[in-house]
Amino acid sequence: MKDTVFILEDDTSICGLIKVALEMNGLEFKAFSTLKSFLDALNNEQPDVALLDIMLPDGSGLDALKYIKEKYPSVSCIMLSALSKEEDKVNGLNMGADDYIAKPFSVLELTARVNARLRGKQRQSVLSVGNVTLNSETFVCEIDSKEVSLNHKEFELLKYFMENHGRVLSREKLLCEVWGYDVGETRTLDNHVARLRKLGVKIETIFGVGYKL
Repeated sequence: MKDTVFILEDDTSICGLIKVALEMNGLEFKAFSTLKSFLDALNNEQPDVALLDIMLPDGSGLDALKYIKEKYPSVSCIMLSALSKEEDKVNGLNMGADDYIAKPFSVLELTARVNARLRGKQRQSVLSVGNVTLNSETFVCEIDSKEVSLNHKEFELLKYFMENHGRVLSREKLLCEVWGYDVGETRTLDNHVARLRKLGVKIETIFGVGYKL
């Protein structure tokens, strides 16, 4: 079964270029020009990657991003936008976006980033470290053989810890990799770590440096 890409883009010329690029790479796609039509399609089908324009005639691509991450957390989302301000990128990344491409962009760069996300999905989807098992496809986490509920950032943070089991990770590295940028304020990270510990995840504090699982 071919990988499927959902495109949410109201500019017909840009959408046309994206379609040609994806088709040349052997990828199946479905294109939508409005937020409503995109959300309706998501109720019937789960894509592998979603390309989301931020500025839409009937809403924002950020609304689409929020909906996807709640319904299909494993779907990779790449934001497309002419908005180049850092705060716009930060908002998208904070809401769970996996990548961000500013317009105008090269179709070669776009397809390279889509393919990188698809390769990432093909990696091992189930991680197991100590008393924790994590399935990134089903978004299920089990601690001591009991399923626990995690929000998106808690899940991504735990996944990153498990992928780097045994390594000391600085707060700056964790903020960059999980939140997408260095906010300089580590309280959010520390609160997420405290929540994971309360659930039974054995995360060790390395004083003056960061954390280690």
